[in-house]
Amino acid sequence: MRNVLLAATTLAAARGAVAGEVPGALLTLEVSAPLPAGFVVSALPPRFVLLEDGQVFVAGASSVGAGRLDKAEVKALEERLALVRKLPGLGSTIAFGSASVPRSHLLAPKSKLDVVATGDPASAPPALRPLANLVRDLSSFHHPSLRPYEPAALLLTVKEGLLVGGCRPWSLPVPLAEALAGPRTVSASEASDWPTGATPAAVCDGDRRFVVTLRPLLPGERP
Repeated sequence: MRNVLLAATTLAAARGAVAGEVPGALLTLEVSAPLPAGFVVSALPPRFVLLEDGQVFVAGASSVGAGRLDKAEVKALEERLALVRKLPGLGSTIAFGSASVPRSHLLAPKSKLDVVATGDPASAPPALRPLANLVRDLSSFHHPSLRPYEPAALLLTVKEGLLVGGCRPWSLPVPLAEALAGPRTVSASEASDWPTGATPAAVCDGDRRFVVTLRPLLPGERP
């Protein structure tokens, strides 16, 4: 599982849309950077999500790992968030360096933190080091409890467009015309043979071609 997540991380997950609301989320990190051609940035799960009960989710380009932190580990992260919250002059947008990527969005409602940071955390000035180190650590997070996550539901998105290679017929439970009108939630069991996350599928319908993505939804997530 670790190798899958680390390999996905090297793809430098980039997101074009924020994740839906996850009830009980203590901490969420989304990281944006260039993706290889063919990937769909808007279908990426958030990079790191910690729930108040200790459940943790770590995502790459397509796969998600789920685990659980103990109370001491959760407290340690809360203490790091408290240090970030106390940084002098911390605003909603900061720059670690001159580069515009990666773009990291750290959200911790209980700690009253909602920060977007641009640039490499390694380039951060000393005053921003607590935030930079936290972003760095969450971006490459691993925990021995992590196991492959099997979502109950997926967020289906369909756009007209071309992908390199062949295409498959439409077989999902939502009518294609309805899916084209906007994102829909489908049961994961009804799409078990479809790729998930930023890895798209190409669908043919007559002469028309479509790009289809299925983003894994976290427990209770409302897209």
